[in-house]
Amino acid sequence: MEGMSGPYVIRGSVSLPEAELMWRFSRSSGPGGQHVNTSDSRVELSFDLAKTEALPQVWKARALERLAGKLVDGVLTVRASEHRSQWRNRETAAVRLAALLAEASAPPPKPRRPTRIPRGINERRLREKKQRSDTKRGRSGRDWG
Repeated sequence: MEGMSGPYVIRGSVSLPEAELMWRFSRSSGPGGQHVNTSDSRVELSFDLAKTEALPQVWKARALERLAGKLVDGVLTVRASEHRSQWRNRETAAVRLAALLAEASAPPPKPRRPTRIPRGINERRLREKKQRSDTKRGRSGRDWG
């Protein structure tokens, strides 16, 4: 693979294993003129998530769970056909796959600790509410004569 800018880093020191990537090329729809009918510029990149040893076990389990809807027999497939050149589509597909895996294998966010509202703030809010209420009550035209 001449000129590919690999390796595609997922996170930290973990990157997509070149050997486990399965590439398929087919004709792309869309613009391209006469040349498009003869060149296989659409790229399908498949990665067997279920069988891979490249990801740490914890990440793998997380990714399998989160990407369950996108997997077919444990294989994750990404397509790219927006560019006219196969090479750029390969880049796009690999980057997309790395990003998907990075997102899916990320640790869950830390649970939010609810903060307490300081008493002073609450008291001020109630005081302002009361003032506003008095102002509005003063507007009713009972005593005007």
